Amino acid sequence: MAFVPEILRFESLPSTNLEAARRAIDGAAEGLCVVAREQTAGRGRLQREWISPKDAGLYFSLVLRPKFQQNSWSLLTLMAAVAVNDALREACSLETDIKWPNDILANDRKLCGILAETVETPMGRAVVVGIGINLTKDSFPEEFELVATSVETATGRSHDFETLLGALIAALEKHYAALREVEGPEAIMREWCARSSYAEGKLIRVVESNETLVGTTRGLERDGALRVETRNGIRVVRAGDVTSVRLSQELS
Repeated sequence: MAFVPEILRFESLPSTNLEAARRAIDGAAEGLCVVAREQTAGRGRLQREWISPKDAGLYFSLVLRPKFQQNSWSLLTLMAAVAVNDALREACSLETDIKWPNDILANDRKLCGILAETVETPMGRAVVVGIGINLTKDSFPEEFELVATSVETATGRSHDFETLLGALIAALEKHYAALREVEGPEAIMREWCARSSYAEGKLIRVVESNETLVGTTRGLERDGALRVETRNGIRVVRAGDVTSVRLSQELS
């Protein structure tokens, strides 16, 4: 059975993830969705700021209480990326790419970020999945135009917020239910790989802690980690910044 969504809407929040975590600690059921028109202290991966101007993006967090083994919880970020990819196609007729592990790209620029965080609650450990989608041209400062984009920029027109929100929740319900099946982890990795040019054969650079490596992607491990073939063999990447590299860059 999929979760039953309950949507809480706010004019402004510091962070939808923080609000969802607070609600989870207070006993919120799986399926609670927190939506805000703006975030004043939005966060992305690695504690980076996620700029969230009012009515310029979709700022959303979902409370999950997974019952499957915790060693598969890392796949929730991949599941969310697949759901966002599907929702953008359904609601906006926009085809997107997924950069490992969970950045959504349009025309090689970042359109959406996903941040999954665990939280200890009296009902057991929960997961809050935060999703930020740039909807309009006002969703990020002008100086980010070379690395970021929006749904409006990528499609050339504006889109209805509620239509996209509904498509996103429906896609999350579908793929979360699939992940909970016996073959769910393998299935969600197949779905992710089918939607990502980064899954296989992509020349990339990975900055991991104080180390930088260059190699070619060779699929995913069972926990969603990225396999990268380097000059010294296969490396398994579980954290770090990934960027696409052209051959001329790698040789220079």
